[in-house]
Amino acid sequence: MARTKRGVTSHARHKKIVDMAKGYVGRAGTNYRIAIEKVEKGLQYAYRDRRAKKRNFRGLWIQRINAGVREHGLTYSQFMNGIKKAGIEIDRKVLADLAGKEPAAFAQLCRQAQEALVK
Repeated sequence: MARTKRGVTSHARHKKIVDMAKGYVGRAGTNYRIAIEKVEKGLQYAYRDRRAKKRNFRGLWIQRINAGVREHGLTYSQFMNGIKKAGIEIDRKVLADLAGKEPAAFAQLCRQAQEALVK
């Protein structure tokens, strides 16, 4: 029986890692042993940052909403409390977009939130 040679599979495995390391600086982009360490670390960062991205965007939306409501004499927490009391269910992403692109519609929401707080 002929012996099995594994050159093709190991070459393919190495090529996959080196292709993932394309664009890395120095030998990290060409040398398999170094590339595998860098690729694994890069995948760890990618996994972590997919979750961090959600936190970062939520913070950005809150800042934009806060800037918009302060023009109408409210704080972010007062506005969100008023929105909830008024029974308006709009997420922060949409509120931030309205604050930046549709100031008239956002002003109407601020008025509704203020009225709900007074009641």
